[in-house]
Amino acid sequence: MSYLALKHLHVTCVVLSGLGFALRGWWMLNDSPLLKSRPTKVVPHVVDTVLLGSALVMAWQSGQYPFVQGWLTAKFFGLLAYIVCGTIALKRGRTPRQRGLFLVLALLAYAYIVSVALTRNPSVWY
Repeated sequence: MSYLALKHLHVTCVVLSGLGFALRGWWMLNDSPLLKSRPTKVVPHVVDTVLLGSALVMAWQSGQYPFVQGWLTAKFFGLLAYIVCGTIALKRGRTPRQRGLFLVLALLAYAYIVSVALTRNPSVWY
């Protein structure tokens, strides 16, 4: 697969992952039974696996790696923050208020990751 096709696949998965997370967050805040449906539990894992796989292949093809390029390192740590905050928001948060707070933090982490990807600058204040 060409680098350009891989990049398009990656960007598509970024959008699907972010929209899917926001939708699941909305359902969580509104106590929707859709949050417990089988597709809601399976599709995000498929999308995120393709997203991560495409990122790894693009890094390998381009010779750009986290802990070598600062912007990729920032994306890596942003991803860790997104995962931790998202898990608390959708699964581990004890109260609705805590879940809502971590939902906002996860969405901010997602926005940060996208910003770094677009600018290749880890600084929020550029």
